[in-house]
Amino acid sequence: MSTPSPQRRVQRVRHELRRREVQVVRIEQLGNAFASITFHGEDLADFHSAAFDDHIKFIFEDGAGNLVKRDYTPRRFDPARRELTLEFTLHGNGSACTWARRATLGLPVSIGGPRGSLIIPMDYDWHLLIGDASALPAISRRLEELPAKSQVQVMLLANTSTDRRTLSSAAPLQPRWFDSAETLLAAVAALQFPTGEGFAWAAGEASLMKDIRRLLINTHGQPKEAMRVAAYWRQGAEGFHEELTELDDQ
Repeated sequence: MSTPSPQRRVQRVRHELRRREVQVVRIEQLGNAFASITFHGEDLADFHSAAFDDHIKFIFEDGAGNLVKRDYTPRRFDPARRELTLEFTLHGNGSACTWARRATLGLPVSIGGPRGSLIIPMDYDWHLLIGDASALPAISRRLEELPAKSQVQVMLLANTSTDRRTLSSAAPLQPRWFDSAETLLAAVAALQFPTGEGFAWAAGEASLMKDIRRLLINTHGQPKEAMRVAAYWRQGAEGFHEELTELDDQ
């Protein structure tokens, strides 16, 4: 008689919330649509990012001298060098996009957090990652962290060809790219989930993520404790970030 595997649980970890002063030390282009910007500062000595979709508060001055705060995923952190890397989109008219296009070496900024981490175990039987361009830093980090034996499906929305990039993972990887929200939703609805216990993760534009969450729950019966769906932005709004809850299921 076989014994069912124990159900895995995500782990919430809280971090001391503090503000850190850093400055730009490296700027690298990621194609035409994104920039990888690395920050250094002694304040990063005790910085810690335990989960691939952590977010920090990025605090900077816009062209008019106003203080702006935006949420960003720590793409990479080197504790020995005290260097934190974030990825910025370069298209659009938002304050952070404009800042990234104008960024220069030595430019000072502040970061806050992360306030906490939701650690999703890597030993699930399968992983499903869904997102638009705003989720690429988190998805890229997760793929690089997954072990070679992982079974992972990646579904990405790229409204333009410049949003597409090469993804790396030790796990077998065949990402699927979609050029519209409609084709992505149709593909999610038609998914055949692998056997075993898996975790579904999705992030991106708010209305799209609500539709994806409903599909995962109502069409595929994915347990709510084995999924996480976050709205990283909302059409027409700046500085928006929200984790979707059961209230959005109706």
